[in-house]
Amino acid sequence: MRLRAFFFCFLLSASLNVFGQNTTFILVRHAEKDTSPTASKSNPELTEEGKRRAVRLSALVKECRPAHIFTTIFKRTIATATPTAESIVPNYRLQMQFYDYGELEAFAAQLRQIRARCVLVVGHNTTTPELANLLIKQEKYKALDDNEYNKAFFITVKGNKTEDKVVEY
Repeated sequence: MRLRAFFFCFLLSASLNVFGQNTTFILVRHAEKDTSPTASKSNPELTEEGKRRAVRLSALVKECRPAHIFTTIFKRTIATATPTAESIVPNYRLQMQFYDYGELEAFAAQLRQIRARCVLVVGHNTTTPELANLLIKQEKYKALDDNEYNKAFFITVKGNKTEDKVVEY
C-alpha cells in the first residue's frame, strides 16, 4: 500500500512538473532615478519617490513571491528590487542575481529554462519592453519614455502558450 502511495505521488509530481508548470515573469523598469545636478550621471541612486515606488512594487508582487530576482548591476535597479527581496522571507534577503542587459536574447533563453512559479526582473526603459518581446516572441512593446516608471509587464508561460499584460503600479 505504501509503495502504491509513493508511486502515485511520484507520478503526480512528475506530471505536474512536465505539464502543469506555469511561470510568471514580472518585468519592471527601475524606479525613479535621481537626475539632479549633483547625482551620478552613470549610476544614480533612487529619488524618494523612487524608493516609495520600490516599496509599491514589493506589495504588487507579494502574492507571487518570486523565487528569483534578477537585476542589472546598477544602484537604481538593485534599490528597486531590494524591498521585494527583503520581504520574501522575513530577516532574510533573497539573493539577487545579475544579468547582462546587453545580452537579452541569451537572458530570455535562460529565463525560459527556469522552473519557478514567479520571477522578478528589474531593468531599464529600453531593455524591459525588449525582454518582454523576447519572452512573448513578438514585437509588441516599445521602449518606455524617460519619465515612465509605473509599468509592470506580467508574462505567464504555460507550456507552449504565453499570456502577457501590463499593469500600472
